[in-house]
Amino acid sequence: MEYSYYNPTAIQFGKGQIKSIVNFISKDQKVLVVYGGGSIKKNGVYDQVVSALDGYTWSEFSGVEPNPSVETLNKAVEIIKAEKIDFILAVGGGSVIDGCKYLAAASLYDGDGWDFLEGKQVEKALPLGAILTLPATGSESNVNSVISKKATNEKRYFGSPLLYPKFAVLDSSVMSTLDDRQLANGLVDAFVHTCEQYLTYPNTSLLHDGYAQTILKGLHTLAQDWSNRKTELWQENLMLLANQALNGFIGSGVPQDWATHMIGHEITAFYGLDHAQSLAVVQPHLLRVMIEDKQEKLTLMGKEVFDMPHNYEMVIEAIEYMYQSIGVPTKLSAYKTDDNVISNITKALESHGMTALGEKGNVTLDKVSRILTMSLK
Repeated sequence: MEYSYYNPTAIQFGKGQIKSIVNFISKDQKVLVVYGGGSIKKNGVYDQVVSALDGYTWSEFSGVEPNPSVETLNKAVEIIKAEKIDFILAVGGGSVIDGCKYLAAASLYDGDGWDFLEGKQVEKALPLGAILTLPATGSESNVNSVISKKATNEKRYFGSPLLYPKFAVLDSSVMSTLDDRQLANGLVDAFVHTCEQYLTYPNTSLLHDGYAQTILKGLHTLAQDWSNRKTELWQENLMLLANQALNGFIGSGVPQDWATHMIGHEITAFYGLDHAQSLAVVQPHLLRVMIEDKQEKLTLMGKEVFDMPHNYEMVIEAIEYMYQSIGVPTKLSAYKTDDNVISNITKALESHGMTALGEKGNVTLDKVSRILTMSLK
């Protein structure tokens, strides 16, 4: 176990914490408030932000879409450069926060911001903070950002330690207006994030496995308690679990997979599935195709998470049932695609150099084809 772990994001957890943002933003900074479709004006979040920023110089940019596009974000980059914005405040879910990470990097860069998605290193970035409204991605306290390009049907990711939000407000009371699809997506997303760092092969860290299992058990408990999803206690737990699933710690010093995400990104880019939906239609079938590699950790997961000792094949069925029980299909055939879906996804992966995925680099394009074929049946 040799690793470095660093996470400078201050977490402000609990009701009424939006007002605490004044402790992290100076009044001599010009602030750009960035949000999505306007739901923050219905759930009271916008009013709380306006109140907190009283006496500040600030402006706003709205319209960041789910799976944020570089086309939309570049409009905000122009505003940031023209108005000499000093601080970016992301108010929304993972898409808005991911988009703001792109803004933070692209606004101090003279070239095309898409260069970062092509592998260019971020050398400087504007400071940003996050007010989370939809728990799922953990983006509020990690370095990762996933951005789409509509013009080419691409969905790519980048990251940099310079993109850690300075703070993240996690107030679950703002979740009151979320619908079932959003809550289910958040649960599935957090569950798969944890699996990508856990369902690999045995490691020597009792802490990392135990921590991941605690997160998985918590999310499974929430799925079983789906009828109480509108309660404050349920939503508070989802917000905390989703944050811990991808704040970087459970993946430090252990093998990681991420093949489900890489395949899922291409599905979303071509066919517009929600991020969590794309993960749910890939993961169970990937686990079946890769079951020999995953056998030991599936067995451990069965024992510690699902109370299914010694039956690793049933664990995959339990995962599938959990997703389906909260309304998230596990078959690509449940969505509108086309006859070219397998070739589109495999060719896109090949063009992006993703031909050897997974913790051992043995999820080949042939295996991706098998996974998608199973998902289409």
